[in-house]
This record gives sequence, structure tokens and C-alpha cells, in this order.
Amino acid sequence: MIDIKITDVPLNITECLAAAHDLSSGGIATFIGTVRNVTKNKPVIRLEYECYQSMAEKEIKKVVEQAISIFSVRNVVVHHRVGTLFPGDAAVMIVVSDGHRDAVFDACKYIIDTIKQTVPIWKKEIFEDGEEWVSAHP
Repeated sequence: MIDIKITDVPLNITECLAAAHDLSSGGIATFIGTVRNVTKNKPVIRLEYECYQSMAEKEIKKVVEQAISIFSVRNVVVHHRVGTLFPGDAAVMIVVSDGHRDAVFDACKYIIDTIKQTVPIWKKEIFEDGEEWVSAHP
């Protein structure tokens, strides 16, 4: 099962966990990426996420399909926020479930790392004294 969503409304971990729920899965790994309040010793006022939505959804699906193939996991949920986010807000939630813990941990890490490198979602950090577009690559 694959569930991908890009939205401008707050993300809900309960919804993500429910979507990945599978009685035959004994392991569930989650990753929640949140907005920090400081970057490079500068207070962050807010972030603004933009994306090319149809392309971003297709690219996330490719990443998820790769993870399913590589790690043999069954269920993957990826929900990503766009729009204006403030410190503490969740920007991305990933839930992976399967029968074995190693596979779900590895798949979850692979998915977030690859999304950050390949998916057309752009982040602008807003500080008290200016703003900066952040490279898609970590």
C-alpha cells in the first residue's frame, strides 16, 4: 500500500499510522520532520514550502516504489506540507510498516534522504533579518 499526499493543511500522525496499519506487520517506523526555530545560529520566523505538485507526487511515488523494491516493505505513507509553516510544525511524515524492524528503519531513512535529494519541493527560510532559499540537497 502506498499513500502519498502533498497538502497545505497540518499533517496528522494518527491518520498516517492508520493508513499504514496492517495486522501482518510487526514493525512500524516513523519519521516526522519538523520546523526548527534556529538555523545557522539565526532565529527562524517561518518556512515557506513550494512545489510543482504533480511532479513532486510522481517523484515521491518513484522513491517509495524503489524503497519497497529494495527493502521489501509492504506499506509506505508519505505526507508533506506546503505553504507557510512555523517552528514546531510538522513538514513531512513518513510511516513504513512491514514484518521486520530492520527493513522499516532502513526504508524510512532511504525515503527521507532520497526525497530531500530528488523531489521538487523547495524551502525558503525566513529570518528576522532576511530570507534564504535552502538547497534541496542536504
